[in-house]
Amino acid sequence: MRRLGSVQRKMPCVFVTEVKEEPSTKREHQPFKVLATETVSHKALDADIYNAIPTEKVDGTCCYVTNYKGQPYLWARLDRKPNKLAEKRFKNFLHSKQNSKEFFWNVEEDFKPVPECWIPAKEIEQLNGNPMPDENGHIPGWVPVEKNNKQYCWHSSVVNYEFEIALVLRHHPDDPGLLEISAVPLSDLLEQTLELIGTNINGNPYGLGSKKHPLHLLIPHGAFQIRNLPTLKHSDLLSWFDGCREGKIEGIVWHCNDGCLIKMCFRIKVMKMSRRPYILHIPSWKFMLNVHRHHLGLCWPIPDTYMNSKPVIINMNLNKYEYAFDAKCLFNHFSKIDNQKFGRLKDIILNV
Repeated sequence: MRRLGSVQRKMPCVFVTEVKEEPSTKREHQPFKVLATETVSHKALDADIYNAIPTEKVDGTCCYVTNYKGQPYLWARLDRKPNKLAEKRFKNFLHSKQNSKEFFWNVEEDFKPVPECWIPAKEIEQLNGNPMPDENGHIPGWVPVEKNNKQYCWHSSVVNYEFEIALVLRHHPDDPGLLEISAVPLSDLLEQTLELIGTNINGNPYGLGSKKHPLHLLIPHGAFQIRNLPTLKHSDLLSWFDGCREGKIEGIVWHCNDGCLIKMCFRIKVMKMSRRPYILHIPSWKFMLNVHRHHLGLCWPIPDTYMNSKPVIINMNLNKYEYAFDAKCLFNHFSKIDNQKFGRLKDIILNV
């Protein structure tokens, strides 16, 4: 399968959305829902959505592989967010009933500090060498996952930097109906984004591992293409999600062709840096749109996911490294069940 686009920013919904004043089923204590209308958005049409590649939206946390300290490294998502004063000012602007289309960011003073190793996400706008916040007031970015960093211990459990490999879940190359867990060279994943799933991520919607024996895996974005998606109509997608086995997923991500797709979100004026209104736009890249079950008023997580309906085989082949992996690491546990086949992901039990 050819490499699809990477996720470096929030993805817009394929439909025009509206806010409904009733409690959210996605976020506790949120008094409103964001629901999809029946109208396909202009962004989707401009991106040639009807010729895009639909893929499964996986429920985890976003990661990125790029070089650090001279070798491929796994990076965790870390958005730079406004400090309390700036956030309050921005929220007041968003909820204001005035017709003003401008918000004034002071990039040098309005944002919380980040580690020195932090890098901004690719493709975000920059002005005078400074990364600009998105429409949510965040500056998307990444931090490298160090081996002994407890904050990212579940991230580090899926990589081995000595041999530069990662634990990856994807389709078996010879059987699309079979999943495969394998040790993949990090160099093969360079400049890709992936989703980390597992026991301690987002409530573990796929039922991996246990509290005593946690299990985590990486899934490259775009790895699970959807072959028989219905027409791009609200009612057809609702029926597909609600009544089709393949629809037992969190959502859909459409990978569209390259192109300058969004001309303007809103105006921003950067104080101390420019007096001219700054128009935020997205440069040419592989553009992605999505629809989530919550956009259609459906629940997530659900008891039986499509990902758990497929058998999975373990393909470690670690003998070539001639190395005794740490007894507690996932690579060692998987090497003990190498070549074994399980009915579903939930059935994998690591003998520790």
